[in-house]
Amino acid sequence: MRVVADLHIHSPFSRAVSKEMSFRNIEKGALTKGLDVVGTGDITHPRWREMIREELAEEDGLYRLKDGKIRFILTGEVCTTFELEGKSRRIHHLIVLPSLEAADQLCEVLSKRGDLASDGRPNLNMTGAEFAEEVVELGERCLVVPAHIWTPWFSLFGSRGGVDSIEDCYEDMTPHIYAIETGLSSDPPMNWRIRALDRMTLISNSDSHSPSPLRIGREANIIELGRLDYDSIVDVVMHRKKDIMTVEVDPSYGKYHWTGHRACGVVVKPADAITMKGICPVCGKRMTKGVAERVEELADREEGVVPEGAQDYVKILPLSELISAVMNRDAFFGEVQRRYWEIMKKFSNEMEVLLKAPHDVLVDACGGELADMILMCRQGRMQISPGYDGVYGKLLYRSLASKI
Repeated sequence: MRVVADLHIHSPFSRAVSKEMSFRNIEKGALTKGLDVVGTGDITHPRWREMIREELAEEDGLYRLKDGKIRFILTGEVCTTFELEGKSRRIHHLIVLPSLEAADQLCEVLSKRGDLASDGRPNLNMTGAEFAEEVVELGERCLVVPAHIWTPWFSLFGSRGGVDSIEDCYEDMTPHIYAIETGLSSDPPMNWRIRALDRMTLISNSDSHSPSPLRIGREANIIELGRLDYDSIVDVVMHRKKDIMTVEVDPSYGKYHWTGHRACGVVVKPADAITMKGICPVCGKRMTKGVAERVEELADREEGVVPEGAQDYVKILPLSELISAVMNRDAFFGEVQRRYWEIMKKFSNEMEVLLKAPHDVLVDACGGELADMILMCRQGRMQISPGYDGVYGKLLYRSLASKI
């Protein structure tokens, strides 16, 4: 059985998240995208946990709306803040839990380290090792995954608040960390540059703040399972990483792929950023170090080397982004969204459009121009102006047009 899972989203109780993030709307967006399993997100927030109890029914360690099709898995994200070598470290962790009872037990302990009701993604005064220990004590099927591992702020290898090794964060609990989340600004080949990550399962998720198919499922995991239940999903993550293929957006699309300074509109590739010592040539302030440059700092393997046991992956861009490039309009523009829904009426879900539908079928449903773009996306031939300092990357459609 092959399922598509997005394990990391947020609830309306997290900052900067759409108030439309209800379970009903999440299911609608997930079905449109082509997902089978979605994380609940924000399992540590007391009100969201109440709503899970009120609206979802448990089934084999997963949950679903009483008349729903999507399975929800209990997940959340927390930020641990601690000091290491005289510097404050702020690292985000994704947690995956088997039951509401386990969530209740964990939250009782975590409430002593921070205000869980203040935000769906709470800040906790504890080290990564202390946090991991509390989770693992609930049972071996409870997972801690370093979230969006390279993002400059709030991640394990983040240039602003992270550390230089897994052990710096998780100390003696490192053997209990089985997976990492690649994040929008990195992909598997970038993570293969770090030998210490070879044993890790790579997972990829949307970190969505909206139920829109433009956001939810933009990154996901295609998992081979014997049966659809919590234990099977966790067993693959822990012990059978070759049974997970990640669905990645091109890392250039991510908001922190290259080094840059948004205020001055400056973006530079890693080699130039290193030569410039990270200083903005316009204003003289320090630029936000991009993921690509940070990978170069920590890499101990040459680019292009594929480690033994490496997982498969596929790159996509959201269909709305491709339509917007053809129309030269913002992806949320009404005309773009109308065209999106016209196309979706002809397919079971967006993943079918992006990954499976034959070219001739796409031409009939989407028109030749968009069909060719979808094919180029599958083949990894898209050109994207890299994202930087909080700015998403931009598809260079006009450069593509002559090659389609």
